[in-house]
Amino acid sequence: MTAAHSPPPGVVWHELECGSYRQDLPLWRALAARYGGPVLEIGAGIGRVALDLAGAGHRVTALEREPSLLAELSRRAGELPVARVHADARHFQLADRFGLCLVPMQTIQLLGGPSGRRAFLRCARRHLRDGGVLAVALVETLERFRTSDGGPALAAEACARDGVLYSSRPTAVVADAGGFVLERRRETIDASGERTVLDDAVHIDGLTCAELEAEALAVGLTPVERTSVPDTQEHTGSTVVIFHA
Repeated sequence: MTAAHSPPPGVVWHELECGSYRQDLPLWRALAARYGGPVLEIGAGIGRVALDLAGAGHRVTALEREPSLLAELSRRAGELPVARVHADARHFQLADRFGLCLVPMQTIQLLGGPSGRRAFLRCARRHLRDGGVLAVALVETLERFRTSDGGPALAAEACARDGVLYSSRPTAVVADAGGFVLERRRETIDASGERTVLDDAVHIDGLTCAELEAEALAVGLTPVERTSVPDTQEHTGSTVVIFHA
């Protein structure tokens, strides 16, 4: 008998906070159909985008720097045409050249500021074939709030895994040097009723479309289009900037 799969907590938190997001998937599907492949996804996580595109018949390479997330992506991929790469978006070297490179969910704003973005953009340019396309999702502004100061009390996202209840609730978005900090309250309750509470914070680099376009031009990528992904009740919308190699 095969043992039940028990994902590590990091995978559960990622799935809970990011895995249910679907609003951007029609855009990535449309870009893959329009520009062809193969497709390189940056910051693939547990496969939210990569597996969707592979299921539609595209050949996808999923790049992820967190080993536990990549292992979960591999488990979920099964026989789908998804190559998995454990690497940092700022420093990678692959044999393939791609028709389309995708950077969903503001991953571009998690690279450590301008120097990290420049390193990634140079890597992306080297890995795009002539005429290839880079599509990058970013958020220029975030509405600031703090629940402890009377801000809105947002709904928690929750799930149960192996008898443990996980819940995650955004508690603040505050300005920070060079950008914003998204704060969350993560809680677990196990089968015995024992409760744990962890405050998690993610720094999001401040970035405008114009700034990204200037940085991309400097490495030989030409901005050609901007499009948008609308807000949902749970997630902030984004602007997607598209570049030609």
